[in-house]
Amino acid sequence: MRSIWNGSISFGLVSIPVKMYSATDGAAAVSFVQIHEKDGGRIRYRKVCELDGEEVSQDEIGKGYQAASDMIVPLTDADLASLPLPTAKTLTILAFVDASDIDPLQMDKAYYLGANGPSAAKPYVLLRDALVHHQKVAIGKVALRNRETLAMLRVHDDAIVMHALLWPDQIRSPAGLAPKENVQIRENELTLAETLMDSLGELDQGELHDDYRDAVEELVSAKLEGGEPAVPSEGPRRGGKVIDLMAALEDSVRAARQERGGDEEEGAGASVTRLRGKAPAKTKGTAEKTEAAEKTGPAGKAGPAGKKTAAKKAAPAKKSAVKKNAAAEKGAAKKTATAKKTPAKKTASRRKAG
Repeated sequence: MRSIWNGSISFGLVSIPVKMYSATDGAAAVSFVQIHEKDGGRIRYRKVCELDGEEVSQDEIGKGYQAASDMIVPLTDADLASLPLPTAKTLTILAFVDASDIDPLQMDKAYYLGANGPSAAKPYVLLRDALVHHQKVAIGKVALRNRETLAMLRVHDDAIVMHALLWPDQIRSPAGLAPKENVQIRENELTLAETLMDSLGELDQGELHDDYRDAVEELVSAKLEGGEPAVPSEGPRRGGKVIDLMAALEDSVRAARQERGGDEEEGAGASVTRLRGKAPAKTKGTAEKTEAAEKTGPAGKAGPAGKKTAAKKAAPAKKSAVKKNAAAEKGAAKKTATAKKTPAKKTASRRKAG
């Protein structure tokens, strides 16, 4: 990596020599050039003077400050060099604040700061460890390309990172952009939205890639080989007009769980309001009751299955009744016969005695 700035960090009376490196790679992004559609020739921009219409080389180009719409004040390098710019070679730390105090809207380009030489190792590590231990970020000012800018220092992977910050007056106000209507959000809608947030899972930085860049590279490769590029299949459409917010949230939660490969019943403890018109799922108890009702039939009358069961139960009952009646008749016959024999014996005894 080639350094783009050499200077030092001023930390009180401590000076830390550092080199600055660009932390981002703009070349990785997709970029196109302009061509002449007729013959494919490259279209390039030329620097032309508006007064005489002649093309101007880089050596003839100077700086000017547009003071008004029709007035430009020329400024030479000597003019700019005479301006007081103490931060030209020094990043001066002004304060240490919580990272949450910095609005992400202010963050601009990021740079790595590396220790410049063996003597810078100890103060560099001291500042780095102090930022981590105190859980703060440093706010300072530095001049880059003859322009002074705010800067924020933080630690990333044991290195100090500098984020160029926009000045507060460079941040536009969002006034008038939020909905002016008095929108009421129900608790179940908010709960379902939070359930969707949890269902999306954690972000794996290793899986992030530029799908558009991959598609462009495949398209270019196909054209170079003289073939026709493959038509990509359209994925599921997302977004669109929201007709039923709750239905859209429920569908989103279901889709997120399916994409993760998880069970839809996962996270069933979340509060989900069922939409009108959808029949609730049958529970085990309800299914048993329904099955019993089908066997019994309406108004307690036995259905087809109930009649068979009743017939089976009635058959043993009839056999038992027949056996009981037969036994009772035999018992009564024995008693009658005994009763008839007893008077006869008594009569015979009386006759012998007489």
